[in-house]
Amino acid sequence: MKYKNLFSKGKIGNLELKNRIVMPAMGTSLATATGEASHDLIRYYEERAEGGAGLIITEITRVDDEYGVGTSNQLCVTKPNHVPQLERLAKSIHKYDSKVFVQLHHPGRQSHSNLIEGRQVVAPSPITCQRCKEEPRELTTEEVEGLVKKFVKGAKIAQMAGIDGVELHGAHGYLINQFMSPYTNKRTDKYGGHFVNRMRFITEIILGIKHICGKDFPISVRIDGDEFVEGGFKLDYAVKIARYLESLGIHAINVSNGTYESGVTIIEPISYPQGWKRHLSETIKKAVNIPVIAVDVIRKPDFAEKLLDEGNLDFVALGRGHLADPNWGKKAYNGEESTIRPCISCLHCIEELESGRKIKCAVNARVGRELEFDGFEKNGDDRKVAIIGGGPAGMESARVLALRGFKPVIFEKENELGGALNLANKPPKKEKIDWLIDNLKYEVKKLGVEVHLNTEATMEDIKAIEPYAIFLASGANPIIPPIPGVDGDNVTTSVEVLKGNIKFDNKNVAVIGSGMTGCETAEMIAENGNNVSLIEMQSQIGKDLYPANLFDINQRLNKYNVDIKTRHRLVKINKDSIVLLNTLTNMDIELPVDNVVLSLGVKPVKNLLNDLEENFSNIKVIGDASKAGRIAEAIREGFEKAYVLD
Repeated sequence: MKYKNLFSKGKIGNLELKNRIVMPAMGTSLATATGEASHDLIRYYEERAEGGAGLIITEITRVDDEYGVGTSNQLCVTKPNHVPQLERLAKSIHKYDSKVFVQLHHPGRQSHSNLIEGRQVVAPSPITCQRCKEEPRELTTEEVEGLVKKFVKGAKIAQMAGIDGVELHGAHGYLINQFMSPYTNKRTDKYGGHFVNRMRFITEIILGIKHICGKDFPISVRIDGDEFVEGGFKLDYAVKIARYLESLGIHAINVSNGTYESGVTIIEPISYPQGWKRHLSETIKKAVNIPVIAVDVIRKPDFAEKLLDEGNLDFVALGRGHLADPNWGKKAYNGEESTIRPCISCLHCIEELESGRKIKCAVNARVGRELEFDGFEKNGDDRKVAIIGGGPAGMESARVLALRGFKPVIFEKENELGGALNLANKPPKKEKIDWLIDNLKYEVKKLGVEVHLNTEATMEDIKAIEPYAIFLASGANPIIPPIPGVDGDNVTTSVEVLKGNIKFDNKNVAVIGSGMTGCETAEMIAENGNNVSLIEMQSQIGKDLYPANLFDINQRLNKYNVDIKTRHRLVKINKDSIVLLNTLTNMDIELPVDNVVLSLGVKPVKNLLNDLEENFSNIKVIGDASKAGRIAEAIREGFEKAYVLD
């Protein structure tokens, strides 16, 4: 076996696990409105068990209906009527010899009043979370004592349902973490002050669970190895917490890091490499004798094996990797690494949840819809489907069509597959995009999809294969605004820069437009030793970007001293300058520049559409050819349209 450590058995307390792969808690919003495990939620977890996870830890699970709401449609263990569906969940996971823990959670101050019917959020002390921006009410001593009982009750409900153990969420700035941290706990009663008092809340919860559920009922505690906020605790304090918790008789420590206020350190964007925080779990593991579970931006089996071999952890917590591919474990076990659909750390999953919607994944359209897309109907009967464009939408549709028994034929005008992904992978720290390109290419090749490179499809090409259907995935072209001087030799587009067709050497360059492509192009040009100005007409750059991604790219733009000019509109391009209109003062300014790079979005390429519609009836327009979008939209449309083709 290639990964002997990863697929060796392990134990948490007396509970034996078939391997070292843990699916940690991730919010889904797939439960029912009353907090029961829905059929969608059960199937979602069941697929990950079937796919090889040794232990699954449920999403944040509510113990307090009054103040403890973390997300909409959140799994709950607050009432006995939650037991039957939880039991179904447990049995669905146990079928595959996997185990399941319920993660008991309370958000404390990291919540919003609109989630709790307008009531003021609560916390150990009235210290406002700078991310949520709602001043909390300090819990009374009696209320804290009542919350202890609610956590214990939640554990008992889980145990009654046949759940194998519980995890207490004491990380990420949630309520238990708020009590443990001197940053958020300024109380003067028995739950505040010195270290033991700050630990009293979780101590009483643990002792209560042991009393009600038995001393052998497994308890894991998720803690921060570092809060990564000014005034928050660091690794030495985390070690002290871990040792203390071990002395209480818990059975495992799950090491994570960060709070809402530390932003990108909880759920890292694409720039963070595998293993960037491995020192946290490694240090804590050396300090305790109980098993250590840890998240560490782990994406690939060989890296997981390396962490186990080097003693960084005892169990690999693979979070978003299980969204991207529910069969990660099974594929790793069988040595089929190339078939693993990789997580690219794009943060689409958490962006969707924070928008009030259910869990989604940019590279896996089935996430949260496993029952809706339950198996591929193999009725293609070798009917040919012309796919015009070999980008992510085209390749994903080809994959699904081939699985269904169709004969997809890809026409790609460039000399390689990938489409816009071959631009997205060019800026700094975008190597994970290469993983996705490689996986899509591998799937297309493995399934025997016919591919014509360097071929801009004509009507003759398409008619020659007598297609049953046509998928137009021809992508998009840059928008060129009708501005004086836009056709000058000193003007280009971000596409040409990313392709490497245009390079600058010690130049003053203005990048016009601050979407993700504009920001990344500006970074790339600045990194190569040029002076860059980033021009944006809106009040801020990256207005449509997820805040964590914007924060991440902004840090790097600042590192390279990129001059960011917001509220400025490009009105004219001269040979050695540009004219900008300040939209606040309505005054023109002239900015000396050597070159101008346009990054103002893209428009769909539909050159063939009219002719196609005159000659064929079964046409699907997908990806950027339909509407300019991101990877998530391209993959989803390619998957959906191919899945339902009849």
